[in-house]
Amino acid sequence: MSSVPEIPLVPRTAGRGDASLAAALTARLGPGRVSIRPEDREAHSRDLWPKSLLWLRQDRAPPPPDLVCTPRSTAEVAETIRFAAEHGLAVVPWGAGSGVCGGALHLQGGIALDLRCLSRVRSIDREALTVEVEAGALGWPLEQRLEVQGLTLGHFPSSIGLSTPGGWVAARGAGQSSSRYGKIEDLLLGLEVVLGTGEILRLDRPAAGSDLLELFLGSEGTLGAITAVRLRLFPMPEVQLPRGFRFPSLGRALEAMGEIFRCGLRPSVARLYDPLDTWMALGPGEGGGDAALPPPTRDDLRTAPERNELIRPTLEQRLRRGARRGALQGVLRLARPLNFAAGLLRSCMLVLVHEGPGAETRGEAARTRAICTAHGGVDLGVGPGLRWLRERWAVSWRLPRIFDAGGWVDTCEVATSWSKVESLYRAIRAAVAPHAFVMAHFSHAWPDGCSIYFTFSGAAPTPEEGIAAYDAAWKAALDAAEEAGATITHHHGVGVLKEQWLERELGEGGVHLLRAVKRACDPKGIMNPGKLLP
Repeated sequence: MSSVPEIPLVPRTAGRGDASLAAALTARLGPGRVSIRPEDREAHSRDLWPKSLLWLRQDRAPPPPDLVCTPRSTAEVAETIRFAAEHGLAVVPWGAGSGVCGGALHLQGGIALDLRCLSRVRSIDREALTVEVEAGALGWPLEQRLEVQGLTLGHFPSSIGLSTPGGWVAARGAGQSSSRYGKIEDLLLGLEVVLGTGEILRLDRPAAGSDLLELFLGSEGTLGAITAVRLRLFPMPEVQLPRGFRFPSLGRALEAMGEIFRCGLRPSVARLYDPLDTWMALGPGEGGGDAALPPPTRDDLRTAPERNELIRPTLEQRLRRGARRGALQGVLRLARPLNFAAGLLRSCMLVLVHEGPGAETRGEAARTRAICTAHGGVDLGVGPGLRWLRERWAVSWRLPRIFDAGGWVDTCEVATSWSKVESLYRAIRAAVAPHAFVMAHFSHAWPDGCSIYFTFSGAAPTPEEGIAAYDAAWKAALDAAEEAGATITHHHGVGVLKEQWLERELGEGGVHLLRAVKRACDPKGIMNPGKLLP
């Protein structure tokens, strides 16, 4: 059976960058494009894979790149990749570093290709409802610029403040409103990519023959570096109608949720919380300090340990943190009995948000309300939906606090058809329960099925114990997903975390085809080596 891979770790800021390579690349690109500073190399040695926060407590990190390159045009990206091919250097494309599966880790040193300077909005076509934007633009400023013009991407990942269009495509991402607007593959109309040969390729929809855009969706930088994308736009919705329903059981709620989408209704948000998550969501009072926070930025989360003063806390902070750590660790060590107790809960909450043209949206909301009521749902009014909209970004701020308090936490998103979704939920929950505290919600729904988004949390009295429990929980979850015939990822990508399960999901023919595509696009194997079937 597969296991979570071991990553070679080194002391933070270990080793020096390659000054001679940096000088040679600078001669081709010009000044200000290449860095071997320790802080730059360390910052690009990891992404937001939660496991890396446990590594940081050991003062260790994955190996850093030899140099960091920050090109300012597609031509400079192509020149950098040609340079890497000539010198046999690995190239890892880097957007905002917000991946959560280790997809941006450097397994062979080489060049971190930081694309954040490629951030221009090249064009907005209001008649065709499209935007062409460079791959390194941050999602939240892009969305704000569009909304000023009465437009929206409809793409709202939890990472919108610290993720980029290039990253969305590379990881096959989904936003919180995907049930209405679609995942990134539904929004993608074209892209510009630099292959591992240094060739610049432009692909567009519609196009004759095979849809070559599909090759780069979910490719995680293994075929080339995406430098620009063309995406579908939508008019800003006239109205937004949030609501919540409480159901007597998970089964009844899933029946209602499935019927809503099979009937052709398309709420932008449909989030069904399992009994434990429902209890937690309805338990606290309204409001809260985090509710008004904007989407977190890359620096907010990537520097969470330093921001929370994990490195040099004061005595008073240590005492407060020690009390919190002791309490949390005591609770999380009881994962098995806590999961058993949570299994005694029954009622579930479904949060819905309808949006769009006024009369049409009100009609859809009324039809949805009738379906929910027919399946035993109790109308809770607008409160749960409003609360979700107000706090939709808060979870990203809260997760680092669990590490700060002596635990670990991560999320796992799988997907399957409506006929299998409840059994998949129960199988993964049972598999992970001995190792971690488990809760989940169901979202990103379609007429044929939906995603289940699990949250796992456990104690980490020492980094080593936390890592062991973390790996055991992930192995149990992905083994159960594979046995149930579900996909191992819905929108977070594969990275190094899930790579060992990918081969079994694709099958022998799929593996052969994927490797053939890799050889065609990247004949020297320099693009993000070690990822997606090394």
